[in-house]
Amino acid sequence: MREIQAEAISKAVAELAVRACCHLPQDVYESLGARRAQEPSPAGRNILAQLMDNADIAAREQMPICQDTGLAVIFVELGQDAHIVGGDLNAAIHEGVRRGYVDGCLRKSCVAEPLFERANTGDNTPAVIHVSVAPGDGLRLRLAPKGAGSENKSVLKMLTPADGIEGVRQVVLDAVLAAGPNSCPPLVVGVGLGGDMEMAAICAKKAAVRDLGSRNPDPRYAALEDELLELINRTGIGPQGLGGETTALKVHVEWYPTHIASLPVAVNINCHAARHAEAIL
Repeated sequence: MREIQAEAISKAVAELAVRACCHLPQDVYESLGARRAQEPSPAGRNILAQLMDNADIAAREQMPICQDTGLAVIFVELGQDAHIVGGDLNAAIHEGVRRGYVDGCLRKSCVAEPLFERANTGDNTPAVIHVSVAPGDGLRLRLAPKGAGSENKSVLKMLTPADGIEGVRQVVLDAVLAAGPNSCPPLVVGVGLGGDMEMAAICAKKAAVRDLGSRNPDPRYAALEDELLELINRTGIGPQGLGGETTALKVHVEWYPTHIASLPVAVNINCHAARHAEAIL
């Protein structure tokens, strides 16, 4: 049994929060550059260049890429042979988020309850934490700040098996068209299929924060990722909604087994600042 100190987790999360908010992941930056070279629209090319300039300035000045530094969403893979000591896992993560957002001068966007007072918690806690248990004795943390401009355009539809792949295509396209320019394209689109209502949404969120160089290991779903990306980029929405062929940088699909009578489909959208950072303890 390997011991992992809660303080080490807090320190890692705090560093991830600042890194994710101030440094555009290299895979996203390179994708913007590649799309800029291919984009036929002059306005689209100009916007993509501005987005890359913004990322350069943010990294150089250690400033947020976007003023909306989001809710802190954290995916945790906890090794079954690891033991957290000196505190509990959730508390350690929340403390790391608090340090990262307060000490890193990041905007605090979390309210304590959603409907009535909506008082700001002042430190961007609590985080949204998803924990899975994995073999081994390590701990993998993936932090993805999620801003409201993209998150508010998320969609969940409970289809039936008869709706099939055509129904899935339509749900994804409708979500992107409804988002239009409001989610700051070019987008990274996460699609979750199967499971039940909440599992489809979790799959979509995991898909939205995958590295852009990744593909679904199942060739059928990898082909669906490519097809959906092509369909989205035919919409003509373009960078920042000003027209062009770069409405999305990537579509990722994740799936889970489901009920014989169900076909849940969730769409989770990331803006051009598809922020994520990872640490392994």
